Amino acid sequence: MVPSCALLLLRLCALPSALAAAASDVLVLRDSDFDNSVEDHETILVDFFLPRCAHCQKFAPEYERAATRLKGTAILAKVDCSTSSKTCKRFGIKRYPTLKVFRNGKEFAIYDRSHSEEGIVHYMQKQTGPSSVVLHSKEDLDAFINHSDASVVGFFPNGSNTHLVEFQKAASTLRENYRFAHTVEPGLGLLHGLEAEYHCRSLIFSSLCFKLCSFGICPHVTKENREKLKGRDLLTAYYDLDYVRDPKGSNYWRNRVLKVAVQFQSRGLSFAVANRREFERELEEDFGLDQLDGGGFPLVTIRTREGHKYSMREEFTPDGKALTRFLEDYFAGRLKRYLKSQPVPEYNKSLVQTVVAETFEEIVSDPEKDVLIQLYAPWCGHCKNLEPKYNELAEQLSGDPSIVIARMDATANDIPSGYDVDGFPTIYFVPARKKHKPVKYEVGIYLTQQSYFFGILYMP
Repeated sequence: MVPSCALLLLRLCALPSALAAAASDVLVLRDSDFDNSVEDHETILVDFFLPRCAHCQKFAPEYERAATRLKGTAILAKVDCSTSSKTCKRFGIKRYPTLKVFRNGKEFAIYDRSHSEEGIVHYMQKQTGPSSVVLHSKEDLDAFINHSDASVVGFFPNGSNTHLVEFQKAASTLRENYRFAHTVEPGLGLLHGLEAEYHCRSLIFSSLCFKLCSFGICPHVTKENREKLKGRDLLTAYYDLDYVRDPKGSNYWRNRVLKVAVQFQSRGLSFAVANRREFERELEEDFGLDQLDGGGFPLVTIRTREGHKYSMREEFTPDGKALTRFLEDYFAGRLKRYLKSQPVPEYNKSLVQTVVAETFEEIVSDPEKDVLIQLYAPWCGHCKNLEPKYNELAEQLSGDPSIVIARMDATANDIPSGYDVDGFPTIYFVPARKKHKPVKYEVGIYLTQQSYFFGILYMP
């Protein structure tokens, strides 16, 4: 009789993979010309894809439109990993699509931002041109720092060649996170108290000190810059914010958030403001809030680095007292987490168990069970094609009470931290007694790493 773990391995190896299309308005690179082509361009973004990958197919039109908009500014290229496998193997490509930035012929960074036309254009515009802008006058400086994004200015009154080189290296590395500029005009440094103690945050790079001028502790978050705040416990106030058309009105509520924020800034919570219209869908789907909630007052949420979510249900008051009470309850542990979940199934005895957010801990994190959990989307064609195979797998393993085959609608339920979903279906194996180490299944990997996979199954 074939062991249950072997059946699980064999069935996993049989799971189907996805399909894709190629973009047409992008530079095509192959094994034969890849190195020469990337060396010919100072900065180039390369999409490593497979023609049969569904995510690649979905992404292709966005990439094509971005390439069209960036013509004359930045180069977008692509590599078909089914025909140029040597190049893809050399750069460790295992997931599709994978995007990488190359500078002067060398790999510079992995592009892990939004796979949208706007996201790519915004990112690549920051990657091209000088990493640090030269400022010649007070007008240049004022214009540069009068911006909603964090802006870094380096002051080098005597040329300071060594430090300037260090600054430009730092600017090149961090250009996607901050806007950089520098000046060698002594008067500009004096205007901003270069010789006095700085009143805003300073960053140090190898004895180089440059001044960070931004919104301070309460930045304006947009869909394009919110990646900068990932990995933090973040409170965000959403309201009708528009610094272009209504800077005074935009600062009115921000100043009231700031007034409260300064009382709690030493407790590990970051603060931000955002346009509620820009995040309307996220507020509704992630926090159960709609545009009618709050009236004309800000909506306030907290999202922690672990993915825990909270929302302020009391109406925001201009005196800040409601926000203060909300934060006091948060730090005291009195707030109830918001959890998006489908109803708990009344009957859940099928071979493939249905998991919802409310039962994820009970079923998937059961310390005594080896669990295979499929995170799917109801509209996903590949998920539908997978269903017979997945049901067959569950039937094959139904005699082993230590193994659970399950699935959860990832579009209707919150997904716990540690379970990244970048496409559908996404499948994790969650070993018994190792619930903190879920293993993402990827097509083909376990064909060549059988001993590793068996080791996970029987890990003590």
